[in-house]
Amino acid sequence: VQLQASGGGLVQAGGSLKLSCVDSRRTFTNNGVGWFRQGPGKERDFVAAVSWNGGSTGYADSVKGRFTISRDNAKNTVYLQMTSLNPEDTAVYYCAAAGGSYYYNRKSDYRYWGQGTQVTVSS
Repeated sequence: VQLQASGGGLVQAGGSLKLSCVDSRRTFTNNGVGWFRQGPGKERDFVAAVSWNGGSTGYADSVKGRFTISRDNAKNTVYLQMTSLNPEDTAVYYCAAAGGSYYYNRKSDYRYWGQGTQVTVSS
């Protein structure tokens, strides 16, 4: 598994962004995949995760109803659609592939990490 996150950028409050996480080695189709984020001076926190087939998802309370995680295994890609963004969403967003096939909200359940993509929300 080799993950590449993209799609970050600068957006105004209330706006939307869609992040993508591609597995260039085309091997994470059996893995749960999650998104985490790390704001300035903060811990890396769970955002959302999806099971291997997209059938199960989980979200942090802070993003429920605003963010949607999905995957297209034919394209080896997991997406994070983010809407109603606010300045508190500003962070580097990381995607990660788990050792198992379900979705998980703990960093310790993830084995492979991408390099991160910066999301900045201006007020």
